Amino acid sequence: MATAVFRIWRGERGEGAFKNYETEVSEGMVVLDAVHQIQAEQANDLAVRWNCKAGKCGSCSAEVNGMPRLMCMTRLSDLPLEQPVTIEPVHTFPSVRDLVTDVSWNFRVKKEIKPFTPRPPDAPDGTWRMQQEDIERVQEFRKCIECFLCQDVCHVLRDHHKHEEFIGPRFFTYVAALEMHPLDTADRVPELRKAWGIGYCNITKCCTKVCPEGITITDNAIIPLKERVVDRYYDPIKRLVRMVKK
Repeated sequence: MATAVFRIWRGERGEGAFKNYETEVSEGMVVLDAVHQIQAEQANDLAVRWNCKAGKCGSCSAEVNGMPRLMCMTRLSDLPLEQPVTIEPVHTFPSVRDLVTDVSWNFRVKKEIKPFTPRPPDAPDGTWRMQQEDIERVQEFRKCIECFLCQDVCHVLRDHHKHEEFIGPRFFTYVAALEMHPLDTADRVPELRKAWGIGYCNITKCCTKVCPEGITITDNAIIPLKERVVDRYYDPIKRLVRMVKK
């Protein structure tokens, strides 16, 4: 057994301060274990959101030593325990209490995205025919656990607070899963250009870096969506064709 100091943010609605807690740590512990131990032994009123403790629900998102992480997947053995471990709520969303934030904005955004709209069946038996490579292309995006770490690290939301103009990397990934589906017929390109603000993304790949599921958000989702917007609205030949058709 050894002891470590955890510097945890305590407060409500954005008002508060860090408080130090010293607790025993042992081999195999993750940050969430330490938080639960502190909650049980020293701070019964410490608010923290969690659920599966297996890296699949996305509930325990926080910033550990300044890096957006899942607390249940961050091993203490990977942290420098000779220094206090700083734990604070994600910055992109409003503080509720202690480590809990209000992420309801994300669910409102999701409702604004056109749902999956399949084309009519193309086989006599009422089924569809698809290429395997087309099916596999969107499977990566379906791994998202909606931890919103990519939303937290995105500077457009975190630093510039463009929540009303920009849906963020999580939902560009969701749109990509729909737009690239071989059966989907809905057109979301106009919204990508204006309402959802994909032009704000300057492809720094910070979202890809923090994704606990290893989704290549920037290269496989955001850039292809940007290309669709450019092809439709900024390709000079296509613009000329549209003018002639008018």
